[in-house]
Amino acid sequence: MIEVLIVEDEADILDILTFNLENAGYKVLAASSAEDGIRMLGPDTALILLDVMLPGMSGFQMARQLRKENRNHIPIIFLTARGTENDILTGFSAGGDDYIAKPFSINEVLARVKAVLRRSGGESTRGDVLDFGELHIDLSSETAELGGRPLSLSRKEFDLLALLARHPDTYFSRAALISSLWKDAPYVLDRTVDVHIARIRSKLGKYRDLIKNKTGFGYYVDSHNVVQK
Repeated sequence: MIEVLIVEDEADILDILTFNLENAGYKVLAASSAEDGIRMLGPDTALILLDVMLPGMSGFQMARQLRKENRNHIPIIFLTARGTENDILTGFSAGGDDYIAKPFSINEVLARVKAVLRRSGGESTRGDVLDFGELHIDLSSETAELGGRPLSLSRKEFDLLALLARHPDTYFSRAALISSLWKDAPYVLDRTVDVHIARIRSKLGKYRDLIKNKTGFGYYVDSHNVVQK
């Protein structure tokens, strides 16, 4: 049974998350503070659902401490009511693998948990497929198809497309994308993101306008701009 640690100080949210994750087949550890969460972490913990605003140590501080202790194998999904660009960037910089903005649906949480566990090797079942018309993105096999034909994407191109597709209509600045996808690269220019986006668009054909850029905000997948068959 896969073990998930939830760190959330709002009792109602903690209870709801615990109940639904247990019903989905996970073993759940529940903590109401970062300090308790760190103490409860064990060798079998496969993922952490971590609230940002906590009493005492914040979620960001907890994540940084875990990364400093070389617990990089444990993926972290931040739960936050602060969905601004700076908060998202801070979360990725602190070592987060994904974020979920409050208020959220339980189905969204379960889907994100499954997707992150698959990417980290913590869950081996078939992955969710993100569908945008004829474009299908399989998160578990890390492949994409357009009109039934495989798309030839590099690993970084797939990761970039998948990140945007998992958060449709959410803006990501170049800085946020670099922080999330090029964590181990010390010198990555904004131009690098632009080049990868251009390559993805060229491969999407009639779906190239699915990925848009709004000046001053960033890149995003426009879920309302899906090409009809």
